Amino acid sequence: MTGQKNDFTLPRMSVWNKLEENDLQDIEMLVKSYKEYLNNAKTEREAVSVTEAMALMNGFVPIEEIEREHKKNPSTPLAGKKIYVTNKNKNILLAIIGSTPITEGFSLIASHIDSPRLDLKPNPLIEKEKLALLKTHYYGGIKKYHFANIPLALHGVIFTKDGRKINLSLGEKEDDPVFTVNDILIHLSKKVQYERKTPDVIKGEELNILFSSIPLPEGDKKKRVKLMVLDILNAAYGITEEDLVSAEIEAVPAGKARDVGMDRSMVGAYGQDDKICAFCSLAALFDINTPLAETSVVLMADKEEIGSEGNTSMQSNFFKLSIARLIALQEEYNSLKLMKSFMGSRAISADVSAAINPNFPEVHDHNNAPRLGYGIAITKYTGKNGKYNTNDANAEHLYSVRNIYNEAGIIWQSAELGKVDEGGGGTFAKFLAKLGIDIIDSGPALLSTHSTFEVSSKADILMTKKAYKAFMLFEKTKK
Repeated sequence: MTGQKNDFTLPRMSVWNKLEENDLQDIEMLVKSYKEYLNNAKTEREAVSVTEAMALMNGFVPIEEIEREHKKNPSTPLAGKKIYVTNKNKNILLAIIGSTPITEGFSLIASHIDSPRLDLKPNPLIEKEKLALLKTHYYGGIKKYHFANIPLALHGVIFTKDGRKINLSLGEKEDDPVFTVNDILIHLSKKVQYERKTPDVIKGEELNILFSSIPLPEGDKKKRVKLMVLDILNAAYGITEEDLVSAEIEAVPAGKARDVGMDRSMVGAYGQDDKICAFCSLAALFDINTPLAETSVVLMADKEEIGSEGNTSMQSNFFKLSIARLIALQEEYNSLKLMKSFMGSRAISADVSAAINPNFPEVHDHNNAPRLGYGIAITKYTGKNGKYNTNDANAEHLYSVRNIYNEAGIIWQSAELGKVDEGGGGTFAKFLAKLGIDIIDSGPALLSTHSTFEVSSKADILMTKKAYKAFMLFEKTKK
């Protein structure tokens, strides 16, 4: 036998080497919108607010409006209706109703919109060494020293004694003040810090934010710096110290998303885990202009970074209630129909994976690790120590997703979270899997995940958006 043999190996290719001229233009348009999304959605509340505004601009309406119309005229066709529903300003679900009953199943892309950060404690304001500080409790998995010596912004809400709600965003505008956590200078750190292990270079109770320094005029009063800044807060917002107890204020890195690299091929920003997937799922959904057989659903959840606990998390009743409301628009609802709809559905847990870090390549199994710029990753399982705390996707669903991507010309790569027993982590896929939904993790790879400046590839953003759209466009008749 002569001639060149077929190459049956799994192809691994840089997205950049496969792009056409029009793809490059699409990337820049998509990334411009993505960076704006990141800049305006640093917290889960802001992400819901920005997403809702985008949904309204793209023809989506609150579910309550459709429910009122349906009550007046139950025979009104629902196929093609664009609906959204929110929960406590921290969750949002968007759907385009298909022509077949939801009880036969739907397509779902689910991501989370919370990110690791510093939360202010209920009683945050103290005076120490003649400076006013804000005490914090970190949220999610962070390397605590990442939050020292960088400009921080304060985002959140405050509810006052008289019932007013104050939306706070301070530190993002050019003329805003910023805040910071102070580390010890190198000249004095030998004894107090150098013997510490890495997780305790900055300890949790040392994550105190520098807040102000001017004292009240001389007098007998103690804690005059604290009293002075309380006067400033009262003048600016009409709040007292007690009002801080009924507040949710998050300290996040100040500043905007930036292009990274001499070739501008990457995006650097806080909160890309997991707003990169949230944004790409939105961009994909908004690109669907014709009614499909299956209902297409995009879900954004809170509290993933702390185990999906709480009434705005993936374990809450919000998702189940939202699907029940959609079913009730089509037919008389009962719990059996809800369970049937889950069992017939397919989903992507849209979450990021860990790209091979060139500075620490030894933690990765290179044959099973994703690379930046090599397309969207497909992750069969996450977890740690023998696949604990994970959804281990079945081969049938993995086969389906792989074929969908291939048919749509999506450049993808398989992924695993580091070497066996090196570490690990998880997503909320396991909670959706418990409902009977076929689900697998799939999202772009990041460098420096959970840091204050995560890095993604612009090419992967395009592939992720295209992959999510292809997943929703896939018709059940092809199964």
